[in-house]
Amino acid sequence: MRLLTAMAAALLLGGCSWLDFGGDEIKPAELTKFDQRVDIERNWSADIGKGVDSYAASLRPAVSGGRVYAADPRGTVSAFDTATGKRSWRRELELELSGGVAAGGSLVVVADLDGLVVALDSATGEQLWSAQVSSEVLAAPATDGAMVAVQTIDNQLYLLEGSSGEVRWRHDADAPILTVRGGGSPLISAGNVYAGFDSGKLIGFNGGNGSLLWESRLALPQGRTELERMVDIDGQPLLVGDVLYSVSYQGQLGALSRGTGRTLWQQPASSFNSPAYGSDQLFVVGDDDTVLAFGAGGGQQLWSNGQLFLRRLVAPVAFSGYLAVADGEGYLHLLDQIDGSFVGRTRVDSAGVSVAMAVAGDQLIVQANDGSLSSYSIK
Repeated sequence: MRLLTAMAAALLLGGCSWLDFGGDEIKPAELTKFDQRVDIERNWSADIGKGVDSYAASLRPAVSGGRVYAADPRGTVSAFDTATGKRSWRRELELELSGGVAAGGSLVVVADLDGLVVALDSATGEQLWSAQVSSEVLAAPATDGAMVAVQTIDNQLYLLEGSSGEVRWRHDADAPILTVRGGGSPLISAGNVYAGFDSGKLIGFNGGNGSLLWESRLALPQGRTELERMVDIDGQPLLVGDVLYSVSYQGQLGALSRGTGRTLWQQPASSFNSPAYGSDQLFVVGDDDTVLAFGAGGGQQLWSNGQLFLRRLVAPVAFSGYLAVADGEGYLHLLDQIDGSFVGRTRVDSAGVSVAMAVAGDQLIVQANDGSLSSYSIK
């Protein structure tokens, strides 16, 4: 029942660009011309398999050890050289993948709609192990090679042994009645695990035994209806130095101490995606696709750009001194980190982009909905 309710909520929230309220259709913003200050050049492009369906929007590419790892929803996982785009290996898993890709150490990890977690050897693509968790995985796992953290749609966090896939510990979080269909991605750092949950809580765990290091509420449910009280944290926490940043839907953007979970500052914000960091600023794509910048030190809002309203943006990425976002029509936009103005734009593919991007040095890795993987740089 909860799964069906969550699906209905996702359709309601995700379909606002075409719903008609009182006879006035809300339409996505049209792109306007600007003086292009930088040139965006495609370095290489490769085929990863089938296109990305909406349920598989969490199948983001991962960068580790000079390779880019990417997957398609039908179970094809591939590794590419970041410099040339040459394929290193390809593995056909014959699974409906919905969560991934995670890469770290010698592991590449993906998960499917039935809660099966699969680990591959990062050098060869050989399957090392598989493990079953409680329900479907709609977010990318995390791994440092020694352990694998996985969050499921029923609000459970699993810590698996990197060598075998055996469950080291599990945390069962409180699940609200209504949630956005999706899930948070955990973060592994220095042997600990940090994860956000549908309750609006951000929790730090000891990676060794699962004991709670701290628990902090990023957002407090408010309102009369369950829809108004949704405060899901669906992105991955962002660690900069000893400060964790995270943002919830209908809640807050917050900065917390990694060691104690103490709240350093909070600002009202609403997003389904992870924040990005650059130039001592935090960047957030709001739930209406307004792009916002906040001071990393105190949380003051510095600028906003609403010119991509309802264009179905993926999570922002700080790249080569600029801010990159991609939209549902396949356009890649570069913004000035200082004032939010547009500095460059190119079209990746008319099929659109719905998967989060990755950065490999001075390259931006973009996976399009048609099943292509491309590398871009600034010229």
